[in-house]
Amino acid sequence: MLDFLIPGSGSGKALMAAILLGAGCGLLGCFVVLRRVALMGDAVSHAVLPGVVAGLIYSSDRNPAVIFAFAALAGLLGAGIVRLMMTTTRLKSDTALGIVLATFFASGIMWQSRNQQDTVGVMNFLFGNVGSIDASDLRMMIVTTLMLLVTVFLLKRPLLLVSFDEGFSRGLGYPVRLLNALFYFLLTFSVVVALQAVGVVLVSAMLITPAAAAYLLTDRFNKMLWLSAIFGVLSGMAGALVSASYNDMPTGPVITLSATLVFAIVYFVAPRHGVLAKLLRVTNRKNRVRRENTLKSIYQILEGEGFAHSEVSLIMLAEKQRNTEDVIRRRCRALVRHGLVDYSPDKLSVQLTETGWKRAMELVRNHRLWELYLTNEADYAEDHVHDDAEKIEHILGSAVIRQLEQDLDFPELDPHGKPIPQLPQSHPQQFLTTKP
Repeated sequence: MLDFLIPGSGSGKALMAAILLGAGCGLLGCFVVLRRVALMGDAVSHAVLPGVVAGLIYSSDRNPAVIFAFAALAGLLGAGIVRLMMTTTRLKSDTALGIVLATFFASGIMWQSRNQQDTVGVMNFLFGNVGSIDASDLRMMIVTTLMLLVTVFLLKRPLLLVSFDEGFSRGLGYPVRLLNALFYFLLTFSVVVALQAVGVVLVSAMLITPAAAAYLLTDRFNKMLWLSAIFGVLSGMAGALVSASYNDMPTGPVITLSATLVFAIVYFVAPRHGVLAKLLRVTNRKNRVRRENTLKSIYQILEGEGFAHSEVSLIMLAEKQRNTEDVIRRRCRALVRHGLVDYSPDKLSVQLTETGWKRAMELVRNHRLWELYLTNEADYAEDHVHDDAEKIEHILGSAVIRQLEQDLDFPELDPHGKPIPQLPQSHPQQFLTTKP
């Protein structure tokens, strides 16, 4: 019935197997990442080795269904023992996983070493060899992968809820134990499906890496599922094609490195959670804070002189900020670019624009309101509030400021006796022109 899906050439079979591997592991890997049980995939992948050895020993014709059944039983037994150890002892999950992983893998190695003649080809399951997959293996992969995909999409919501909060899921009436058992059943199936392609040692990478890359790109689970499956398929295809082009290239490591390359690219360039995006946000925030501190210094100089004039010399600003004139010039150029100040004709002084004046007043008001709030409501000493206000003045929103004003009964002076600016207020140039 599935013969039309089986490519004729060996490379075609390898490519199809790699696609199935990427799709299945990519989808289920999303739940692995969300549950934070990445080591469970590694433990199950190592736990299936005794089952693979048993399948090779007891199936004289190397029937893939028999090998698959033995491997799945071993994986389920390993996952069950892990759950049993976690629920009946004080051991944490990482300890239980480590014990099961090492014990089952060692048992498989010992059993294989005593039956080497009957277990020829076990290395293909250890390190992966997609070229060794034949038509019967591929049929088994197609059936199991389709079953995995259908189950994930039909039970996506309950599996997702259980992954986030088992207690909440239980309160909604979901059978949490049954869903957990189903998850580990699916995990075992996905591991067994991937064995011949990437091997016992590297199969956990295909469960984790594509899903981790998708997790960095989106906060929507549906989108994460699709992205993870796409990344898994692309990694599998790349590994199969490279391995077919270079006969000395093992398939499993190439597929794993392809997935890692995708993750590395996403890790650096993801628009929200990528390293470069975070670095850019931090840099922009530091520059904004530096600009706003300069605006605040200009306002304070004008305030100290009773707003007798509207310009502030660069020398005074340098003294105020305890910095060199060259640094102050660079900061003022940044303010000019953002339309916050204008230079005087001789470029030795700056004057706040309407936008700059408004923002400077907001910063000073935020600072002084927060100082007053800390002294009145949090019993801070007056000489201990400045540093906290320096940090928070840049992030207080208008809604918080309105609430602070209401709570403090619309104050006019801060704890140090300085006036709290009230918005809206005229630009100092307008103040000078209307002053009698």
